[in-house]
Amino acid sequence: MTPDTDLAIVGSGFGGSILAMIARRLGLRVMLLERGRHPRFAIGESASPLAGILIEQLSDRYGLPRLRPLSAFGTWQRAYPHVRCGLKRGFTYFKHDVGHPYRCAPGRANQLLVAASPSDELSDTHWLRSEVDHFLVDEAAALGAEYLDSTSLERLDIGPDGHPLLTGTRESKPIRVRARFVVDASGPRGFLSRALGIDDRGFDGYPATQALFSHFIDVAKCQDMPDYGATVRGCEGATVRGCEGATVPYPMDDAALHHVFDGGWMWVLRFGNGVTSAGVAVEDWLAADLRIADGAAAWDRLLARYPSVAAQFADAQPIREFTWMPRLPYRAGVAAGERWAMLPSAAAFIDPLFSTGIPLTLLGIERLARILEGGTSEGGGSKDPPLPVRRAGPDRRGGSLDPPNPLRDYNDATLADADLTARFIAGSYAGFGRFGAFAAYSMFYFAAASFSEMARRLSSPRTPRGFLCGDSHAFTSALERLSPAVHTAADIGRYEDDVAAAVSDRNIAGLCDRGKQNWYAVDLEDTIRAAGKLGLTPDEVRDALVPEPLRSR
Repeated sequence: MTPDTDLAIVGSGFGGSILAMIARRLGLRVMLLERGRHPRFAIGESASPLAGILIEQLSDRYGLPRLRPLSAFGTWQRAYPHVRCGLKRGFTYFKHDVGHPYRCAPGRANQLLVAASPSDELSDTHWLRSEVDHFLVDEAAALGAEYLDSTSLERLDIGPDGHPLLTGTRESKPIRVRARFVVDASGPRGFLSRALGIDDRGFDGYPATQALFSHFIDVAKCQDMPDYGATVRGCEGATVRGCEGATVPYPMDDAALHHVFDGGWMWVLRFGNGVTSAGVAVEDWLAADLRIADGAAAWDRLLARYPSVAAQFADAQPIREFTWMPRLPYRAGVAAGERWAMLPSAAAFIDPLFSTGIPLTLLGIERLARILEGGTSEGGGSKDPPLPVRRAGPDRRGGSLDPPNPLRDYNDATLADADLTARFIAGSYAGFGRFGAFAAYSMFYFAAASFSEMARRLSSPRTPRGFLCGDSHAFTSALERLSPAVHTAADIGRYEDDVAAAVSDRNIAGLCDRGKQNWYAVDLEDTIRAAGKLGLTPDEVRDALVPEPLRSR
């Protein structure tokens, strides 16, 4: 019996839709199954430089020119101004203490600004997911993917012919879909986790956390507030009162802006339509203290503790109900099996801190796309497009992954990336109460992210295979050894030196420089001087990054 489709993708968020587009370009029949209807709210809203280059490379490899503009703010605005996004020039962090207004500390010891791009044109973006996901599912459908919304799936069974059979309802009517392969893009604790009874393994040493969030209008900008010391509307070249008159590396609100406090943090992400995404992720002890399940009342209780954050939201109004997530971290026991795989967004969820979700998902799409290109065909000599149908484990629930095959590699890489990211985020939470340690420890992320993005952009022979340079034992072991979760960092100066030494081989962005006092602009000369770390020459890097008219200046 011929299957209804080659590839069934459950979930039509950005990950599922991009994978559907790629699979269509590879000649596969694709069915995209969505429980809800677009446009609909979704979290995971902030991209990164690594996400940008992954979008470029996926677009170029699989002939998706309409996807490519989403790789940077400038191209996005010109191509799709109706698909709203926000300008993200970098990562901004402010440390707050209960009951005290924020004031810039000497040496900017209670803040951190790390630029991610040198200009608005090349900037990263915040994604208004209701519009971005809707746009991408339409693109997938235009390429021939069969899209079924309002579809609630309940079971996955393997039929006598070996094909997965998905059953459920669509608009109250029974639905059955036979596929050659199934990908779960439905998010953590999603369809395959439930249908296959896959255990939530959790992350060792990770704090129990909860989240509360909404979308707002009329959220003030920190750069316009006296508490944050801005003397002008923040921009390159602006000076800041009380912070040694230095130059702001980018407008501090055109960023993933974080308010950090003991036990958690708040994100503030601005879109281009006047809407701001804001929310908090906090450890269980603080969630209990705030009675976070109360929603809006808990939000107000949090604001009452931090006067400068409260001032920023004094005129803000939520435009949707608050969403409470009583349990943030999730880690599936297995991410791939016989005739199925989870995208990283379905296999694990950690925390929005450092905007890791979108690049992790795109890395998973890249890996699965390569498998779809060259996977094992059914029946030997079949004219069907190749699909990965060899077993990744002895049964559907996981266990031993023997013999080796592409799905085993995918499983291992997906879960290894999640585990390493969770170890890093756990260390960051432990550092919130000691902001100097947090700022120093964050350099592991910024060094790895900038190195990975630039290595890909320059086709470096040292391009990392995993997230956070996970293929470097020296780097990852130092990331664990120096985590604030296990390291007391009693002498902050020595701790900063230890971190600087640990990331040195991946530091191509001028990080860990005390003279910059926690403000890091993008300077291409830093990367040119570090060319050898990429396995390249300074001239090779300069020719690739600096426009020809500027090279002799």
